[in-house]
Amino acid sequence: MTDIILASGSPRRKELLQQIHLPFTVQTSHVDETISNELSPEDIVTQLAERKARAVAAEVSNKYVIGADTVVVQDGVVLGKPKDRDEARHMLKKLSGHTHAVYTGVAIIHNDDTFTFYEKTNVTFWELLDEDIEAYLDSGEPFDKAGAYGIQGLGAVHVKSIEGDYFSVVGLPIASLYRHLKRLGFNGRSTSSPSEK
Repeated sequence: MTDIILASGSPRRKELLQQIHLPFTVQTSHVDETISNELSPEDIVTQLAERKARAVAAEVSNKYVIGADTVVVQDGVVLGKPKDRDEARHMLKKLSGHTHAVYTGVAIIHNDDTFTFYEKTNVTFWELLDEDIEAYLDSGEPFDKAGAYGIQGLGAVHVKSIEGDYFSVVGLPIASLYRHLKRLGFNGRSTSSPSEK
């Protein structure tokens, strides 16, 4: 029986947690993600992360439940997942040639303890040609990602530089998460790496 539950259906967050070889299970939280855009980006992501974790933690006991949320912020505007192709196109044009901030918030709930934190990473895009944007939209990749791009996928070719935690941009700051889990008393051992199986 594993001690960690990832309260997210994101395949990217699942892959990142697998990368550090900690045993965990996935239990997707189905919560209302509506939140006031008047909140600061860090409050948006930490509150949504906690909402996701709390929904799952209510159903289990003595587990470390992890929730996470990511938003992109450009010129003070919060960019979540695009609703359609037009909105995705608008987002990519907005990011083109500029630096934006990616905020990922994380909540860890263990019994009566709740801990939240966030990471902010600055990402700079190259200037994007209209044809590059349309080709990227054709790939289908932008539509389930905050800011309409995935740094770990085809979107990588649009990224000029990053300042901060790459993994946080993907969706889960695994180094910080690991350290906070340890501070909260998690002492589970890593599983063997694939090459050792």
